[in-house]
Amino acid sequence: MTNSITTNIATFKKQIPEQVTLVAVSKTKPIEDLQEAYSAGQRIFGENKIQEMAEKWEKLPKDIEWHMIGHVQTNKVKYMAPFVHLIHAVDSFRLLNEINKQALKNNRIIHCLLQLKIAEEDSKFGLSLRDLTSILKHPELSDLKNVMITGFMGMATFTSNENQLKNEFSYLKEQFSIFKKEIDQPNVQLNTLSMGMSGDYSIAISCGSTMIRVGSAIFGARNYRK
Repeated sequence: MTNSITTNIATFKKQIPEQVTLVAVSKTKPIEDLQEAYSAGQRIFGENKIQEMAEKWEKLPKDIEWHMIGHVQTNKVKYMAPFVHLIHAVDSFRLLNEINKQALKNNRIIHCLLQLKIAEEDSKFGLSLRDLTSILKHPELSDLKNVMITGFMGMATFTSNENQLKNEFSYLKEQFSIFKKEIDQPNVQLNTLSMGMSGDYSIAISCGSTMIRVGSAIFGARNYRK
C-alpha cells in the first residue's frame, strides 16, 4: 500500500532543510488530490500546462501560490498573468518581454526564473550560458518594470549517475553565485535556485538548491491519458 499524499507531504517537510521550498508538482492530478495536499498544509503547487493551472486556480483556495514549471508559449502568458506567482522556465528575452506586458495589464509584478540548460539531453529546454548572460545584460532589461528575475532553474539529465547529477547541479549553483555578485539591476534579485525533482532532490539540496519540484514522490505516478 502506498503512502497517502498527507503522509508524503509530512515526510518531506521533516526531511528537507528549512530554507528549501517545496513545490508540489500537481500536473495531471485531480482537484481532490490538490485539496488533500492543501489540507496537509501545502500552499505551493507547480503545473506545466497553463490551461490546466488556470482551471485549478478557479476552483481552489486563493491563498495557493501557483508556479508555472513547464515550457511557456508566448501567446499563452495572458491566461496566467492575473494569478501566477512564479514562472520557472523563462528561456528568452522575448518571453520575458511578454510576461512584463501582461503583468502590466494586470497591475502586477510577476517573478521569473531563468532556465539554464544543464542536462546533456537534447529534449531539455533551457538557455545556453551565453544567452542567459545576454538576457541579464540586455540594455532594455531595466525597462521591464513588471517582472522580477528572482533566480535560476535547471533540469538535470535523467540518469542514475550521481556524479553526473552533482556536476550538473554544481555548475548551476556556480553560475548562480557568479551572477548574484555581478548583476546590479533593480528588477534582478537572485535568491532562488530551483533544482531537484522526485528522483534527485537530495543531491540538488546538497549542491545548494533552495527550491525543489516534487510530483510523483508526493502524488504517486502520473496519468497522462487525459
